[in-house]
Amino acid sequence: MEQDARRRLEDVLDREVQAARSLAATLAEERTALTGDSPAAVEQKAAEKIQILETLDRLEAERRALCVKPDSPGLAATVAERWRALMELMASCRTANEVNGQIIHVRQHQIRQLIDIVRGGPAFTYGPQGKTLAKALRALARA
Repeated sequence: MEQDARRRLEDVLDREVQAARSLAATLAEERTALTGDSPAAVEQKAAEKIQILETLDRLEAERRALCVKPDSPGLAATVAERWRALMELMASCRTANEVNGQIIHVRQHQIRQLIDIVRGGPAFTYGPQGKTLAKALRALARA
């Protein structure tokens, strides 16, 4: 019985590691899409990311159900390496997702600045002393 539980737990952890690797690859592809010029590619990668996260949630629930059974020393030693690999992958995925979030934030800021310029809002420039100055520009739409 213990052998069967260990095999099932190892299988779930292996599937979680594989899903985490897929997530890492998708996050890298999302970063490329975010720095490109295809909104459709960004949408596709975001949808893929959501599907992988849903898979990870299901696998985590399955793993937790398997871990409810009484622990045995052999079981803990067997899964330790897989668990460590999973935690390292998930930490790198978190970092990659945060970087992608920052790219999105920068893009949003750039778009807001461009819209302000087009609407004739303040354009921030630097003066001779290096201080920022807001200069009202004529709206490009009126030009």
